[in-house]
Amino acid sequence: MTVEILDETGRFRRRRRLAALIRALAAAQGWVGREVTVVLVDDDAIAAMNERDRGVVGPTDVLSYPLHEPDDTGFPTLPHLGDVVVSLDTAKRQARERGVDPWHEVAELVAHGLLHLLGHDHRDEDEWRPFLALQAEALRLARQLDADASGRGA
Repeated sequence: MTVEILDETGRFRRRRRLAALIRALAAAQGWVGREVTVVLVDDDAIAAMNERDRGVVGPTDVLSYPLHEPDDTGFPTLPHLGDVVVSLDTAKRQARERGVDPWHEVAELVAHGLLHLLGHDHRDEDEWRPFLALQAEALRLARQLDADASGRGA
């Protein structure tokens, strides 16, 4: 998977690690030949997008902007899945509330957003299962990448 990470805040120091995590998730899921852009923003930016695009006032943790919808028919499948937008401010707050590393929270949010790009939703408990499973896998991979980096002295 081709991954582009855009940090509009200038605060996220693990862009390479996040890209490696996304590529590992993609390989495990069989998302070969796909592309994704992850945009890291602050609460003000995501709140504006949330209100403009969903009619919801205030910040959220993650938004997904797929290039195609699951019910699109007759259109070619594009390699680029779309954009996942994550608020680093909200991720940091949620990480503090959950007692996890903010980087791990970002990893889980990106995994969540990827499933939305692939057409999944979570309107009921059954639909939540793939999200929970992929988020758990993202957390496992994030911890593995941390261990690998500490073993190299990084």
